[in-house]
Amino acid sequence: MTTVREEGATTTDRSNPRARVKAGDTAIDRRGRKRTGPAILSYGFRPFFLGAAIYAAAAVPIWLWMYSSGAAAGGVFSGSSWHAHEMIFGYLGAVIAGFVLTAVPNWTGRLPLSGLPLALLFLSWLVGRVAVSAVGDPLLAFLIDLAFPVAIAGSVWREVIAGKNWRNLPVAGLLTLFALANLLHHAENLWPILDGIGLRLALGVAATMIALIGGRITPSFTRNWLAKRKSVHLPASFGPIDRVALAATALGVAGWMFFPYHPASGILLALAGLLLIGRLSRWRGLLTWREPIVFILHLGYLWLAASLMLLGCSILAPDTMAQSSALHALTAGAIATMTLAVMTRASRGHTGRVIEADPATIAIYVVVSIGALLRVLAPLLPGFYMELLTAGGTLWSSAFALFAVRYGPMLIRPPD
Repeated sequence: MTTVREEGATTTDRSNPRARVKAGDTAIDRRGRKRTGPAILSYGFRPFFLGAAIYAAAAVPIWLWMYSSGAAAGGVFSGSSWHAHEMIFGYLGAVIAGFVLTAVPNWTGRLPLSGLPLALLFLSWLVGRVAVSAVGDPLLAFLIDLAFPVAIAGSVWREVIAGKNWRNLPVAGLLTLFALANLLHHAENLWPILDGIGLRLALGVAATMIALIGGRITPSFTRNWLAKRKSVHLPASFGPIDRVALAATALGVAGWMFFPYHPASGILLALAGLLLIGRLSRWRGLLTWREPIVFILHLGYLWLAASLMLLGCSILAPDTMAQSSALHALTAGAIATMTLAVMTRASRGHTGRVIEADPATIAIYVVVSIGALLRVLAPLLPGFYMELLTAGGTLWSSAFALFAVRYGPMLIRPPD
């Protein structure tokens, strides 16, 4: 048997790690399991990564049009709330689903969700997007939209418990909090006193997941890449500074969630950002600049550290640092960069392709990085706000359109 390592997990194939025996619409997948039906429904990353990219490419231009024209959103949210909700619970929710539905089987050794159950789960995500954008009844929109994150959290709890994979219980817990955040954001339509706690909880979960999971895969893939090149300079092993950085991140985002304007929250966030930079500096990221598909993981983690420091500064010195800049450093910067890093890598690795960045992939990384930087700068340069906002949003969404064009065929079709 051949042992295959992909995305940090070990799976066993009965012949060859990239072999897939086809007979009509029937295939034998990497786990030796007979599969029928379209390739896009064989693994969770396929429909959800493609759907997330297409949605991000379309939603930001729609928001820019709404913002510049004054047009109202069609559902229960105001324009700015719709934009925030759909970027977090729409785009990011789909990416999280694609990642966990692919990673959890590797963590637990159980079969992945595929076929009709996967199609129904993806459909629930699509219906949620329609409900948020078009349904005027707050309760009905809430019930339809909440079904998807609850289903994702429930499926991960089931798999982790059934597979006795206790190490990943925190991931299941974070997904539960993500579903709760969606509920709270809808609840703000009825109880404005909640004052953004749902979005803060969701962003706190996202930051913690990047700190936790990104902190696993970044040094792991870096070590693998450097070891293949016989480098003696390898990422440091997990140690006390990593534990302290993760704890500080959790405390910082928790403090920000409940006390968003308290100086103590700002101090904790700034400290967490500094500790994450210290953690990142131990992973030998500069040595990976020749392979962008590895280097981008370090850039995404740097965005996370910077966003926490900027968010802390926006609390401690609001006249100097606009909170909008800090929030977009987290969303357009850290979340987008790290999710694209995972999407490109997983799409290539799990479809049997060489895990390296081609010119189109490099262009995706460059465009999303420039777009995020311009969006962060826009509130800090009020004289050029609309120009920077438009340019940043256009470039950012173009990165996802390029992903859909380049990676869509990989995700739709079975490997050659």
